[in-house]
Amino acid sequence: MKKDEKNAEVWSDNSDANEKNGHSDSKNEVCGSVCDGAVTVGCGKSRIHCLTIIGQIEGHYQLGGGQKSTQYEHLIPDLVAAEEDDCVSGLLILLNTVGGDVEAGLALAELIASMKKPTCSLVLGGGHSIGVPLAVSADRSLIVPSATMTLHPVRMNGLVIGVPQTYAYFAKMQERIVSFVTAHSHCDADTLNRLIMSTDSIAADMGTIIDGREAVDCGIIDAIGGLSDAMTFLRERADM
Repeated sequence: MKKDEKNAEVWSDNSDANEKNGHSDSKNEVCGSVCDGAVTVGCGKSRIHCLTIIGQIEGHYQLGGGQKSTQYEHLIPDLVAAEEDDCVSGLLILLNTVGGDVEAGLALAELIASMKKPTCSLVLGGGHSIGVPLAVSADRSLIVPSATMTLHPVRMNGLVIGVPQTYAYFAKMQERIVSFVTAHSHCDADTLNRLIMSTDSIAADMGTIIDGREAVDCGIIDAIGGLSDAMTFLRERADM
């Protein structure tokens, strides 16, 4: 039996059980595949689709064994499905990521930013590196007080050729990130570049680590909040 058929069978069994117990369709429902990091919850027209972006964001190369990762090629069709599903009224993105592939992260961020349905991101634990554009890509961005975000210059693994073209490439990639973040947040380019290029905040490295309150104060994240705040925002938007 295929995976989708198994999920459909489980959902059918749950529906039959609800009918036997006298539960109506107006009750809260949960469907989807939790093991894939996505689930749809809610009732009526306030059905919220939840995506998790955790660990390291994989790009064109697969990470080694034992590493938690989010594969962007799995999230792209999930985002498309949520946008086109009439039963989904909003999207919640839960973030706890160390960052990862720049282009993969920007691809996901651009998709989220271009969605017509209400979106809300919630940073839990950490939203580091390319996790920053992902956090600000939603209509509303929230962060818990204990979470942190790391802003630093673009890095590259593997062979690096020491020629002017390499540095020009790094500068253009950094500009893409800065432009996206400033366009989808209340943080200006000067403040963001200052945080990225700081030399006195991280030992033996460049960049800045900010906590939840600092992320809000500098305009990167909209507000301090938690799960209930995110769900309230999405449900209010769904009722508009």
